[in-house]
Amino acid sequence: AGGGAGPGRSPVLPGMAGGEVRVLLAALLGVLPAVAQRELRFRPPAEAPVRLFTEPELARYDGRQEGQPIYLAVKGVVFDVTSGKEFYGKGAPYNALVGKDSTRGVAKMSLDPADLTHDTTGLTEEELKSLDDIFNNVYKAKYPIVGYTSRRILNEDGSPNLDFKPEDQPHFNIKDEF
Repeated sequence: AGGGAGPGRSPVLPGMAGGEVRVLLAALLGVLPAVAQRELRFRPPAEAPVRLFTEPELARYDGRQEGQPIYLAVKGVVFDVTSGKEFYGKGAPYNALVGKDSTRGVAKMSLDPADLTHDTTGLTEEELKSLDDIFNNVYKAKYPIVGYTSRRILNEDGSPNLDFKPEDQPHFNIKDEF
């Protein structure tokens, strides 16, 4: 009774089947100017909630498990580098960088396990410039941001760091991330 959503019915427009909704949308799009149609089609998706990754969580995305995304963090920003599987996947040349925050390694262009850390203490001006260049022109330009490392906003015990201000973090500018 009532023509609500049911098998083959649209929950958005009660009484209309899914096919009828598609026909209605096609008709509406047919009468809209081309500019409005483009805007409807290419509207960016709603902003996804920020996901925080602990070190053990990030380690799960190290490219070893087939079919699972591959994540790499630089400057506390977690990127999905799965599309670069030939570089970051299991057995690939830069696989050592994934599943962790490898900021120091990226800055020094090093795969030495001692450099595969978030710590930027003691890096030279040249290394810091290289880090920023690679962060902006490689990672941000090519790979989607899927979250942040929890270290950026949590204390070691997991409690919120009430004094955290992204703009105060070394070599970090939040407006450049988006």
